[in-house]
Order: sequence, then C-alpha cells, then structure tokens
Amino acid sequence: MDPAAKTGADEVVTLVVKHRIKSGLEADYEAWLRRIVRIAGERPGHLGVDVVRGKQDGLALFTCVLRYRSTDDLQHWLESPQRKALIDEAAPMLADGDQTEIGAVNEFWFTPLADGSAPPPRWKQAVVSLCVILPLTLLVPIIWGPLLRLHPLLSNYVVSTFLVTVTIVVLVVYVMMPAATRLFAPWLEASVKETL
Repeated sequence: MDPAAKTGADEVVTLVVKHRIKSGLEADYEAWLRRIVRIAGERPGHLGVDVVRGKQDGLALFTCVLRYRSTDDLQHWLESPQRKALIDEAAPMLADGDQTEIGAVNEFWFTPLADGSAPPPRWKQAVVSLCVILPLTLLVPIIWGPLLRLHPLLSNYVVSTFLVTVTIVVLVVYVMMPAATRLFAPWLEASVKETL
C-alpha cells in the first residue's frame, strides 16, 4: 500500500515498517532502532510502538508497528526531515530498504507476524478476541455500576450502554488487544507455520 494513501482523518492508523538487516549489522541496527523509536514517540499523535524480532531468509527481520491518532499525524512523521535523515542513516544496514504499509489499527492486531507470513487462522483470532472481550464485558459494567446509579440520566439504558460500550472499545483497541497479541504471539505464529 502506498504510504501516501489516506484513511479517515480521525481514525487511528498504523504504520508497519519492515527492515531486514544485513548480516553482522544487527547490533548497529538495534542502537539505531532505539533512537528512532524514542524520536518517533515524541511526535504529535504518536500512540505507541511494538517491535517484533524474527528471521527471514537467514537475516534478522524487524517489524515495527507504530500507532498514530490520525493519518495527518502519521504523514507528518513520514515526511519529516528527521525521519528521512534517520532512514538515510540506516540504509546501509538494510537488505531491502525501508518497507512501509499504512492501515487502520484493527487490521494489525493479528498481523504482521515476525517472519512475514500470513495471519493466523480466524478461529485462533476469535479465541484471542474472546479472551480479551469476555472479561471486559463482565467487569466494566460492575465497575461503572456505582457511577451509573448516581444520576437518573446515567442510569438510562441507552446512556449506560453507551458508556459501558465506549469503555470496552477503548480498552480493547488501545490496551488489551495489543497486549494480548504480544502475549499469544508464539501460539499464533506456531499455528500459522503448521498450516503452511
């Protein structure tokens, strides 16, 4: 996908960056990666980054998934002189150059895997999603309960359902699902490799 492709201006977006590192340059790349992650984290709209280390064709593969509040925030980072200078600095270490993709945040809960293979089977995705969503649907209404009883407006069925649902969605998208996919990554990746 072209990095200039636009999604909704108010939609959380992800930047997926894949770098295969030339043999013997892994330590230099790790030092460079720590620096660019810190600098990217200081940019407006940056919501977090996950780094997945793996191997592809005998070379170290680093897949970084960066989340941004909007496409505009992401575009400003991609087009910044700072990022361009850092990518130029890293270019001699990269076997295939700077590989980037942009997409909506939920497209990358289960992709990319460390070795660049296909996402896990949907039933495995469903199991992880259930493990995340079920506890939240049980706990969030209990936590909201005392507050919802404070005022008649808050105890209205539509209002209370809206508040509980918004809380669950925000927790799933920003906190629970990214953590769960990291936690279950070995199981998810193993299932893909078995089916290939």
